[in-house]
Amino acid sequence: MSIAVCLLAACGGKKNNQNPEEMNTLTNKEKAVALLKAIETGDTVAIGYVNAENYKQHNLGVEDGLDGFGRALAGLADFPEKAKVNTVRAFEDGDYVVCQTDYNFFGPKAGFDIFRFEDGKIVEHWDNLMPYNGQPNPSGHTPFDGTTEMKDLDKTEANKALVRNFVQDVLMGQHPENLTHYFDGNNYIQHNVSIADGLDGLGAALAEMAEQGIKMEYFTIHKILGSGNFVLAVSEGAFAGKPTSYYDLFRVENGKIAEHWDVMETIAPESEWKHQNGKSNF
Repeated sequence: MSIAVCLLAACGGKKNNQNPEEMNTLTNKEKAVALLKAIETGDTVAIGYVNAENYKQHNLGVEDGLDGFGRALAGLADFPEKAKVNTVRAFEDGDYVVCQTDYNFFGPKAGFDIFRFEDGKIVEHWDNLMPYNGQPNPSGHTPFDGTTEMKDLDKTEANKALVRNFVQDVLMGQHPENLTHYFDGNNYIQHNVSIADGLDGLGAALAEMAEQGIKMEYFTIHKILGSGNFVLAVSEGAFAGKPTSYYDLFRVENGKIAEHWDVMETIAPESEWKHQNGKSNF
């Protein structure tokens, strides 16, 4: 079964007769958002944004190639809830597009997707997904709310360097004494589902985990992508002893980290992988 047929069958969509010339006017960001929305609508035109001959998949539970994507969605037709996709934030960094999305397919999820483009076509995809029960965190925030305004494009590289240094110094533990250098006092908005706002909220959560014998470890930075005041860090480590992929989105304001969203995903054992592309090979 082709990917287009799978989308139509799974989502009850209709073939979109968009003019191919109109497709060429879209930005890579618009194409990525449209492809994700097609999971909900079944819009087959969006499949044309993918290079059908060269599409590498890094979601370890989905077979490689465009047909693998279609087969993964085929089961939506039998799922009791209709798929819903709402991309909350999206930005471009060179050939890459980052999307942060509120999902409901095979159950509600929070997710980040990264697409790499060549010549206007998607050739590679990475993601991090986690179930989300809809409950706000201790400060009343969700994994999606908060500002979406993107600005300070001239500060993109400086903000990416700031985030890289923060991950290395603090999350990887190279210079934890520098923690307060990255924040404006206690002004820090937190969207992690379990942690309250402020550095005191972060400290309290880490202390509670330590009491329970739970360690959150960061070992490797795989990719830093950003646009203006938004920067995504893709890292790998361990949580409670299990191999874990971390996607951390930061909003930077006046050279300080002001807000944070994240998705953590346990990395499946290699025996369960449906391809050998790796989860975080960039």
